[in-house]
Amino acid sequence: MAETSLFGKYGAVVDSGKVIFRENEEGDQMYIIQEGNVRISKLIEGKEHILAVLGKGDFFGEMAIVNRVKRTATATAVGTVQVLAFNREGFLGMIEKNARIALNIIDKLCRRLQQADNQIQHLVKKSGKGLMALNLYYTFAENGFEKGSLDPVKVMREMSLSLETPYETVSAFFEELKKNSIIEVAGDRMVLKNRDWLATLGEVSASGT
Repeated sequence: MAETSLFGKYGAVVDSGKVIFRENEEGDQMYIIQEGNVRISKLIEGKEHILAVLGKGDFFGEMAIVNRVKRTATATAVGTVQVLAFNREGFLGMIEKNARIALNIIDKLCRRLQQADNQIQHLVKKSGKGLMALNLYYTFAENGFEKGSLDPVKVMREMSLSLETPYETVSAFFEELKKNSIIEVAGDRMVLKNRDWLATLGEVSASGT
């Protein structure tokens, strides 16, 4: 099924700033982003923490159709967003006809599980630098590693919120990365120079060490 046909059947346009769903709401749809960005956030002790900013090709809300649990976070459109919205039956029908999308979703789910496992290991060992390195590694991974570039201030701000770590601590860690030529920052752009070192610090493997 062509993407244009999919959008014609399942597509929706969400205005900037609109909440797609809220934490603890009942839900029966998942979403795949076609254009734009979606902010995923969660209230912790009454304060909003940004967990992720998703872009084209990312999906969210899948737990509502997998095991029908309440929403675990809030999803908000950042700018105008185009999404595909599927209920359980629509999703099953779509993946039956489009193996490429199904494989892409499976791949992303596997990455999320690996990332969660590594984060748990760092939390158990209380490795602050390791957790920040792991977070940055996966952020670069979503943008093509050395091929992509990131806004350092945006990344540091989101990392500070999602890891509940003081911004000054995150900033000092990035300065250390720059000093050791792991990343390179020029203006509002940051590129990865040494993927292997970042992976080692973040222990990005399934070894469980």
